[in-house]
Amino acid sequence: MVYFLIEKRYTSLFPGLAFAAGYKILQKIYRFGGQPMMKDYLSNNYRQKFYFYFGDRHGKTILHATAGSLIGIGEVILLPLDVLRIRAQTNPTAIRGRGIMRIVKTEGTSLYRGASWTAARNAPGSFALFGGSAAFKEYVFHLENYNDATFPQIFLSSIAGASASVMIAQPLDVIKTRVQSQAFEDPLCGITILRKLLVEEGSRALFKGLITKLSVVGPKLVFSFSIAQYLIAYLEKSLVQTQER
Repeated sequence: MVYFLIEKRYTSLFPGLAFAAGYKILQKIYRFGGQPMMKDYLSNNYRQKFYFYFGDRHGKTILHATAGSLIGIGEVILLPLDVLRIRAQTNPTAIRGRGIMRIVKTEGTSLYRGASWTAARNAPGSFALFGGSAAFKEYVFHLENYNDATFPQIFLSSIAGASASVMIAQPLDVIKTRVQSQAFEDPLCGITILRKLLVEEGSRALFKGLITKLSVVGPKLVFSFSIAQYLIAYLEKSLVQTQER
């Protein structure tokens, strides 16, 4: 009995763990693996336009940021896992006692509730993440090839990008989270939630939890972003060396 109570108390500290793990793993693979592919596509097809409108120096940074933004918008495909994670953490009664297949079957497209707000948050957030990192490498470290950055340079660039991303995306993230945390049977649209928030809590509520997010989410994002950039650069350089032999 005591063991059961301890186990129950312990597991209650990790609500929605399965959904969160699945979402975060797929999100990181998609975001950090997809951005270099999108960057290469834009570079091969639209590089001259970026350089023409923004200049040779700024064009490269904007290209990296735009690739990240487009990939960020595409993250809505993973939205059902994010919705279930948020429900399990903020409104567990909405999914309690229901298996994932039953939830998917009964709720259907409602699992994509908040997709527009997610895309609206991810577009500037991912733009700032990848753009901030690229700008730091360009204007602070003066790197011609970003893949030549050392790990300390990658780490500092990731701090700049992650901090900018969290701060810029925060207002839209507040609305997205409130849209997704509602009960399935009693939804409110994002505009209604935004209007209600501004009337009842004021505009400062859009930045509620920003310091906490910077101190909790920021380090996790910096760590994963740094490791991803370092490994991608290492693999790209190894591939080039192999082709030159």
